[in-house]
Amino acid sequence: MKTLIASTFLAFAGIAMASAVQAGELWRVGGFEQPESALFDAANMRIVVSNIVGNPGDADGNGYLSLLSMDGKVITRHWVDGMDAPKGMAISGGRLYAADITRVRVVDIGSGKLVSTIDVPGAVFLNDMTTDGTGKVYVSDMLADTIYRLDGDKPELFVKDALLASPNGVFAEGDRLIVASWGKGIKPDFSTAEPGGLLAVDLVSRKITPLPGAQEFADLDGVVAIGDDIYATAYMTGTLYRYHAGGKPEVIATFKPGSADIGTNGQKIFVPLMGEGAVAALSLD
Repeated sequence: MKTLIASTFLAFAGIAMASAVQAGELWRVGGFEQPESALFDAANMRIVVSNIVGNPGDADGNGYLSLLSMDGKVITRHWVDGMDAPKGMAISGGRLYAADITRVRVVDIGSGKLVSTIDVPGAVFLNDMTTDGTGKVYVSDMLADTIYRLDGDKPELFVKDALLASPNGVFAEGDRLIVASWGKGIKPDFSTAEPGGLLAVDLVSRKITPLPGAQEFADLDGVVAIGDDIYATAYMTGTLYRYHAGGKPEVIATFKPGSADIGTNGQKIFVPLMGEGAVAALSLD
């Protein structure tokens, strides 16, 4: 999700390259401008796509949100304008929340109107968002090893720890947050000295637990859970991984570099392809 660089896919040790589970592409639609996130809107049966349109860290007013139908048709190219570089999103209480550098934008999901902006004190580079079962919203700060929680429109520090290793993707599942970390020692081109992995954060104790077998294997971006499996993208290589507890990450799809913050309706995975200006829908065999 950052500056796109050319890279050659390398097989990391311990990662299963041949998997019985494969993802098949159902459709792909282009014409987006650096699409970073694809969020399933269950109440309205549609997909919301965030468009960065420029440098991911520039407050330039160019960013916007689009709407896609479930069969890959553009409903509205410019649904919500007036953002800077929107990335991950979450829905709670009839509102859509979008991470926008150091602030969170709040949109009335019925009307598509931008209703408020939440400043997050101390934020550096807000990235992905998710909603737990109580309606609380979480947002990761990739460059500050931090996750914030929003209760209504009030942000609070939820957890800050070097163990998060540049937290990018977040996904609330039951009593935990699943976190996809980018890795440690981020360089100017967003490569890392040490690749990231998958973690879990207990929503009550806030304890961080690395998921066994899924450490230091890729610079991870988006993450979702479907059933007993976790799916995560590696932006730098365009790889989609599947992880099952007790196993190791398996490659189930590979795109060009730039696969970012995935979404799901529980049956399909929606993959924003930043470098190609497209969104793809995948089925899982």
